[in-house]
Amino acid sequence: MNHKIKQLDDKTSAALQGGGAKRIEAQHKKGKLTARERLHFLLDEGSFEEIGMLVTHRSRDFGLDKEVYPGDGVVTGYGTIHGRLVYVYSQDFTVFGGSLSETHAQKICRIMDLAMQNGAPVIGLNDSGGARIQEGVVSLGGYADIFYRNTLASGVVPQISAIMGPCAGGAVYSPAITDFIMMVENTSYMFVTGPNVVKTVTHEEVTSEELGGASTHSTKSGVTHFSCANEIECINNIKTLLSYIPSNCEDEPPFIPYDATDETRTALQSIIPDNPNQPYDIREVINHVIDEGSFFEVHKNFAENIVVGFARIGGRSIGVVANQPAFLAGVLDIHASTKAARFVRFCDSFNVPLLVFEDVPGFLPGTDQEWNGIITNGAKLLYAFCEATVPRITVITRKAYGGAYDVMNSKHIGADMNYAWPTAEIAVMGAKGAAEIIFRKEISEAAQPEVKLKEKEKEYTDMFANPYKAAERGYVDEVIRPEETRQKLIKAFKMLENKVANLPKKKHGNIPL
Repeated sequence: MNHKIKQLDDKTSAALQGGGAKRIEAQHKKGKLTARERLHFLLDEGSFEEIGMLVTHRSRDFGLDKEVYPGDGVVTGYGTIHGRLVYVYSQDFTVFGGSLSETHAQKICRIMDLAMQNGAPVIGLNDSGGARIQEGVVSLGGYADIFYRNTLASGVVPQISAIMGPCAGGAVYSPAITDFIMMVENTSYMFVTGPNVVKTVTHEEVTSEELGGASTHSTKSGVTHFSCANEIECINNIKTLLSYIPSNCEDEPPFIPYDATDETRTALQSIIPDNPNQPYDIREVINHVIDEGSFFEVHKNFAENIVVGFARIGGRSIGVVANQPAFLAGVLDIHASTKAARFVRFCDSFNVPLLVFEDVPGFLPGTDQEWNGIITNGAKLLYAFCEATVPRITVITRKAYGGAYDVMNSKHIGADMNYAWPTAEIAVMGAKGAAEIIFRKEISEAAQPEVKLKEKEKEYTDMFANPYKAAERGYVDEVIRPEETRQKLIKAFKMLENKVANLPKKKHGNIPL
């Protein structure tokens, strides 16, 4: 119990306890912490200050007059994480199932208003059965009040949602508007309509876990950015995430003092295979370039053909976007494009510089992609990079083909610095495909078409499948040795730290949703 509760009279204290021992015990049996325990592990010791502790629900219909609990199912207030101010709300499933009432919503809105006024992150620990049905439209209005503030706060202060239990119906849309969602395996789930409704309407048999569990949303839908084994891991991930991002859109990201040493990384010399069609793990490149052990991957299990996450380089917080040749050859598809676009827009909103590692053979072909909108979805990533005004640097490690070359933070769409390794291939398409089109007639008329194809393929490779033509045009600033990459990037980000770029005056753009 918060120390303030001890100062209350016995009657009020008993009401706060509210027969809670049994409910708390039930919560623990499910492998879940209570609302206050979660705040205890999240916030710096002794830093939590509660707001609205004695608020009670106003509706007394349908038996609600029999039980009245101060706090009304949500603990709200502020505290610090590693000394930085944050605003928090933690829903209490032991009180009315954590259901959202008029006053429950007002407490959350109060916290969000304070966060925007004072420029500090909002962290929501969600564990609720949904709208309190006894209050009817009043509880629905409470959700809308929260959604409205989520939208106003978007891009102003970071918003993090941790799903610690059920989150269903209209309740899912508040986390969906926030910047990052974390879920706990086996104890949390999110869906608009539950298994019973699904069975009635579509006749599908599905469990809550299958329909909207952490595994489902971290791999299939991409709704959640982090799937955590337990609540403590979830809370630790929140703390780690906050260590990379600023408190608001006007602050700079946290900087850790760094003493430069020998920044050469010889291990990078042998990462790219001799065979251009052989895969490699881009995470190896990332980990050799950034500060040791600093990569914090986001959306790890979703759209694995692109890797995004936070890292540090020379003590400086950056966002990393990288094609992953080890999965689908690193092509861009619908999910990869939207995953990366969302991350780029977050980084740009909160002044986090962007580092892009490019090895992309193009967009994924096929009817499935075309019929489901690869055109507009691919354009989301293009739009996100074009709009970003933070420092942006690209390193082309191998393939940079076709329109995907343009999309992956090319100089043409505003990148500040573009480097290429000698292994880079910058062309409209692969040499074999290009040769088959350009020299079709010569190949078909040749005595040995296969030999002629190889000859023309080499001719195209020598001319275009390298970084030097692009460097001649200034599309690549420098062709660098892989082992030099880290020192080049440290200097470049330092050079760009005072970058100022202003977009044309407008209300807002119209991203292709």
